[in-house]
Parts: sequence; C-alpha cells; structure tokens
Amino acid sequence: MRIVQKFGGTSVADIERIQAVAQRVKAEVDAGHQVAVVVSAMAGVTNQLVEYCGAASPMHDAREYDVVVSTGEQVTSGLLAMVLQNLGVQARSWLGWQIPIHTDSVHGKARILSIDTAELVNRLEDGQVAVVPGFQGLGEDSRITTLGRGGSDTTAVALAAALKADRCDIYTDVEGVYTTDPRIVPAARKLDKITYEEMLEMASLGAKVLQTRSVELAMNHHVRLQVLSSFANTPGTLVCDEDEIVEKEIVSGIAYSGDEAKLTLVGVEDRPGIAASIFGSLADASINVDMIVQNVSEDGSTDVTFTVGRADVDRAKQVVENDDAIVCREVRADGQVVKVSVIGVGMRSHVGVAKTMFEALADKGINIQVISTSEIKVSVLIAEEYTELALRSLHTAFGLDSE
Repeated sequence: MRIVQKFGGTSVADIERIQAVAQRVKAEVDAGHQVAVVVSAMAGVTNQLVEYCGAASPMHDAREYDVVVSTGEQVTSGLLAMVLQNLGVQARSWLGWQIPIHTDSVHGKARILSIDTAELVNRLEDGQVAVVPGFQGLGEDSRITTLGRGGSDTTAVALAAALKADRCDIYTDVEGVYTTDPRIVPAARKLDKITYEEMLEMASLGAKVLQTRSVELAMNHHVRLQVLSSFANTPGTLVCDEDEIVEKEIVSGIAYSGDEAKLTLVGVEDRPGIAASIFGSLADASINVDMIVQNVSEDGSTDVTFTVGRADVDRAKQVVENDDAIVCREVRADGQVVKVSVIGVGMRSHVGVAKTMFEALADKGINIQVISTSEIKVSVLIAEEYTELALRSLHTAFGLDSE
C-alpha cells in the first residue's frame, strides 16, 4: 500500500514531537507500506517569518516573501529525515523545487499545476521514505512559490493524487471530524466516515479540521482522506466517496461561522437591474457576498439584506453608499450575527430537515434573520449571542448527541 502522511505544525512543534512523528512513519514502513510524508513548519515559525518580512520591508517583494516563509517547512523536512535515519529508516528530504511541484506564479497563494513523481516513485519502490515540505512549489518563472495558509494540506492531497496513493492521512491536534464543535457541544461525537461534499461544506463553514481547497482537490481526484490525531492512537475519520458509506445519516453535522456580518438596504427602488447594480458594485470591489434575501414593501420599494465577511462590512457599506446608481433610504450594518448550518447528504432523499431546524430554534426563542439552502445544507443567520444555544438544540434535535 502507498500512503501519504501529513503532519501539521502542532504535530512537529519541537524535536520531541518530531521524534514521535518519526515513530508513526516507521510503523507504516515496518508494515510494508511505501510512505511519503508532508510536513508543515514547526508551530509558530511561519508567523515569525512573516513578521521578519514585515519588519524588513512593509512593501516587500512577494517573490522574496515566498523565499523566506517557505523555509519553515524546509527545516522540518530536514529534521524529520535526520530522525528517521537515526531510527534505521531510509529517508531523504525533497524540496518543492527538487521534485518539482509545478505551480502558477501567483506568489503567496499559488495553485499546483502538476507534480513530477517519476523519481519519487522509484525511491518509494526502493523502500525510501520521501519527506516533502508542504506549502511550497516552483513557479512558472522558476521562482519559489507558496500556496497560502493551510497549503500543506493541499500539498499532501495533490501529492497523494499524483502518486496514486491508496490513502492520505492528515495528522492534526484533533482526533477526527466531529458532528459539531466539541468545545461548544460536549455531546458532539466523532464521525467514522463523512463524504467529500459534507466535509467541503463543513470546512467552508468554519470547521478548521481540513483546509477547504484540499478537500475539493481530494474530491476531484478521489483521494481517500483520513483525519487522525498525532497525540492519540485512536481511529480517525475517513473522508470518502458517498458510495463508501452504507448507512447515510440525514444530517451528519452542524457547522457555524462567526465571520459574518449583515447589511440591509432599506427602501431600495424596486426596479429591474437594481440587484445587478448592488452586487455588481460589491463584486468590483472584490467583496464576496453569501446569503441574500429581498422583501418587497407595499409602497413599491424593497429591502435587500445580504451577508459579507465581517472584515469587509465597513468597506461594503461604503461601496453601497457611494454608488449613485443605488438609491435607498438607509444602509444598516450588523456585525453581531452568526451563520449556523445543518449538513447531510441524506437530505437529498429525506424531507422535513428545514422544518425540524426551524422548530428547534423557535422552541428556544431564537429568531431567524436570513435563510439559504442547497442540496445538502440548510443555513440560517441568527444573533451571535444564541450561537451556543442554537448548536446544542440542533445537535439534539437531529439525534446527533453521543450516547
């Protein structure tokens, strides 16, 4: 079996933890598997490197920034290779440009284009462990690039796809994917399996176990992902195709995103093209809009409500107010909101999910401000103060509480 293992920053935070990682790698080698390992920078190192760049030059060259911040992963890969060799395991480190991992030249947030795996495969088949730094690649201009924060997950999945690996194991500081945030809902339980689509929704809605881009890549290339803890020898959660899951839950999880703000345009003229004017202006300002609702009043005007990222709310308000094509009585902003979503592929074949959700929130006196739905998700916007109450109530309502 060919396996790609990925270890995050907390898993390789110091030499002692790197030694523990090496033991996990050795166990797979001893079991007769071919192993490639992708590592992040040691916890806190990337932040320090970013600070150095800012101190050296506030308006720094993005290409030189990538040279600096990519070194964290380089250090970890070299150290892990050394420790593995001390354990009697054949291992060597491979930098992104040595493989190479080809990316575009968008420095700081590059996308992987292709990976040359011929030599890696030869080494793996000879029993050598390949230790690869995540987050980095080689741009079209032959300069070092980085993939953006969370890019090591993307490196691991892309490498697993290129190597045609049987599985990609993502080791982190949690034991798997839970039905909701266990810090808020103690009754949350770990899922044995979850579909790519469900994981993609949960990741995009604030579940920080896996980076969204890596899940999308895994789904597109059918890479079986396993989320495991570096600190506990317990089974993790398998992220896989829907047809691998025999008993599908109607709802698999409850996710929430606190990075939300609501804007309401009161008294907008109800005419063709007004929505295009509003959202066109926001798009031109590179402001992403999520949930949208429109209410038509009896006086012929309309109220338009939508959500944006919390960091964008002031800028979005300014864009709308400064656009002469958008005429309204008032623009109201509210940053004290949260989006709560119920997610499950079982919704495709079962009715009543929205009804159960709305009744559970109503029973607790929680007002729903905006609603949006997709094939496997129902999302509502509520006041931030009700986040914990909403999550616990919905978790119980859908029978997700641990026994």
